[in-house]
Amino acid sequence: MALSGGLGFTVGPALCIAAVLTLAPLIAAAFFSRGLAAWVQRLPLLLRLLCPTVLCVPYLLVAISGGVFRWDWFVLYALLPVAVAVLLWQASENDPAQRGNWNDYLILALLGLAVDLRWFERAWPMHLAVFNKILLLDAGTYGFILVRQLDGVGFDLRLRLSDIRTGLREFGWYAPIAIALGLGMVFLHFHAVWPRPVGLAGALFFTFAFIAVPEELFFRGWMQNLLERRLGRNAALLATAVLFGLAHFNKRAAHFNWRYVVLAALAGIFYGRAWRRDRRVGASAITHALVDTVWSQWLR
Repeated sequence: MALSGGLGFTVGPALCIAAVLTLAPLIAAAFFSRGLAAWVQRLPLLLRLLCPTVLCVPYLLVAISGGVFRWDWFVLYALLPVAVAVLLWQASENDPAQRGNWNDYLILALLGLAVDLRWFERAWPMHLAVFNKILLLDAGTYGFILVRQLDGVGFDLRLRLSDIRTGLREFGWYAPIAIALGLGMVFLHFHAVWPRPVGLAGALFFTFAFIAVPEELFFRGWMQNLLERRLGRNAALLATAVLFGLAHFNKRAAHFNWRYVVLAALAGIFYGRAWRRDRRVGASAITHALVDTVWSQWLR
């Protein structure tokens, strides 16, 4: 049985299986990373590096069911995760002290640009390009956390009270600054109708799980984490915030959206502060989710 429900696409068994397979690596890494990393490290090297080729299966299921399957995209989703794993294994061999290797930054650039510039989104049926973002994050997660075993990432979504306190504190510092600045730049506008509590809760959960966590893992857990080892804490915080802001240059506009870049870069400072307090992606994701939810429900 397949359902559409006005979503713009059909929800059938193939899509459900693909969604489970796409989310499973992230969930496993977020809750069982230590045991999972130990298991991966026990695998023979060749098998360890070839494992992520299974990330092509969600593309296969979604593309065939959507009638857009192409062999070149299938090969890309089969080989790109393997290339990420190989490069990050080389980084682990050449940089055991984990100060940051050119392979690390190459992978960050590749994954970041592929998502931000939407290089691979045309491989997917309409409205389902989100699979591309999560699969690339899966490839990075396997490479950085399970193969490279980069320390200090803080990708543990077993949230603590300290995560909530830190996330709320940084949101409290950022929100009044952003609202005043956003209204002054005519970027933010108060909604005439305010959201219902159920809709607000749903928006907060969706934003946390599918926007905040992926972006915080990439920008804070990987990028800021690596840059700290070369630039120091404060320079890495500012550099990552600027790059985070620039990653929003093409959001909700056909031109360079400088207002969005400014507010996102400023937000990146507070997200980075939340992450580095205890080196916890969950803390910065809480701040991020609150900011995006307030913006989308009250001020967009």
